[in-house]
Amino acid sequence: MPHSVLLCGSVPLNSVESVFSTCASILGSSATRLPDGEVGVRLGWITFQLDLLLANPDFEMVPTEPGTYSSLPRVRLRDGVAASNVVFGELGYAKAAKESWTIFQKLVAQGTISPETRFQVCLPTPVAVIGAFVTNYHDELERSYESRLLTELKEILDFVPNDKLAIQLDVCWEIAILEGLTSSWFGSNYEEQLLQVVERLARLGNAVPDGVEFGIHLCYGDAGHKHFKEPVNMSKMVDIAMGLISRLNRPLTYLHLPVPRSRDDVAYFAPLQLAIPLLACHQTQLFLGLVHLTDGEEGAKKRIDAAAEVVKGFGVSTECGLGRRPEEHIIKLLSLIRTVSGLVPQ
Repeated sequence: MPHSVLLCGSVPLNSVESVFSTCASILGSSATRLPDGEVGVRLGWITFQLDLLLANPDFEMVPTEPGTYSSLPRVRLRDGVAASNVVFGELGYAKAAKESWTIFQKLVAQGTISPETRFQVCLPTPVAVIGAFVTNYHDELERSYESRLLTELKEILDFVPNDKLAIQLDVCWEIAILEGLTSSWFGSNYEEQLLQVVERLARLGNAVPDGVEFGIHLCYGDAGHKHFKEPVNMSKMVDIAMGLISRLNRPLTYLHLPVPRSRDDVAYFAPLQLAIPLLACHQTQLFLGLVHLTDGEEGAKKRIDAAAEVVKGFGVSTECGLGRRPEEHIIKLLSLIRTVSGLVPQ
């Protein structure tokens, strides 16, 4: 397996073209997929979806308590509005993808991007948007939002050829639920919630046709460059991955798991041992988000060595997207990722 890297999504440069050109130049053939960087309103991950909710006359804003992960406003369905009648309009993901795909094609034609590189589109889960921003009627509104998200996925599939596309699901709110940090509208214990999470992810994944790559990025948050909780180990992420793979009617092309800077111990990676046979059977490529700018190549090497006690031949990445960083840090991180990818035992 060649040395490989993955970009999780956000790359805060000044334009989509700059993101594609810079990433292609620095990462070269080590990156077989390139996202558009989620520039503009999308740089804050799903925060721009709140503006769409606030503009919807079916919702009204409610106050929230200040805090790192809950300082954004939230909305609730107005009195007298039936949740079953709520229809979500354009979410912005298909529109942004269409604009970025045009730029991607131009850069491929110019030779800036390899013709073998896939156009990577990152999508949130309905659980994230509804859980983060809506205070009532979660179940009904999640179904409505999912319907609209699947419509936008179909639109993307209509203009990007299957063999040029990679779809990534960003899975974050679900992990907060499984860690007991936020309530859910499904399941009353870990086992029930896990089952509901993987069934939801499988529904979305099975909407991605064969020929299109499908990956998931499991995330413990990055607000203020801090996790919402420090993972004890990879066990909950492995539970999600194994449950999802067993329910998919198509391959899971890749799996991205974060590695905190402080975790260069084998114990953190040990739960992966359970998933290795399943990943191998389904030819799922594993990416470990173990690259951190703060301790550079030396720190990454320690985490690689610990991971290699459990699994070999993985790709590398950062823990999350590269958002909320100055441009000079982005360039350093991209170069570091490329260098670190060559340190992984094959």
